[in-house]
Amino acid sequence: MSDKPKAVKISWEDLQNMGNPENAPEIIEEKDGKNTYLITPIKVHYERKGRGGKEAVVIRGLETLDETILVETCKKIKSKLGVGGAVKEGEIIVQGNQRDKVVAILSEMGFRQIKKAGG
Repeated sequence: MSDKPKAVKISWEDLQNMGNPENAPEIIEEKDGKNTYLITPIKVHYERKGRGGKEAVVIRGLETLDETILVETCKKIKSKLGVGGAVKEGEIIVQGNQRDKVVAILSEMGFRQIKKAGG
């Protein structure tokens, strides 16, 4: 049928254990007392499909971060915006169309390479 190999998901710890640790990217870098997260590009999506017509902002690209950092980041975003949200499968979901504010909050928190996507 197809000669292409299937994609395999590997946890971050397994990936680090497989290769040379000197070449592995750092997740958190301290600069002047402010955390800078070095991860893949973060995409901030606007969605309505599958949500009963409700608007939501989905933040993708944070899969490499630890679950506790994800939960804390989600909590800070929700409290600053005064909206609800959740962490599901490595994504942060925030209620409402607050994409511009979410991008500003993420950059203020030390995240880099943030891009708006969708709608």
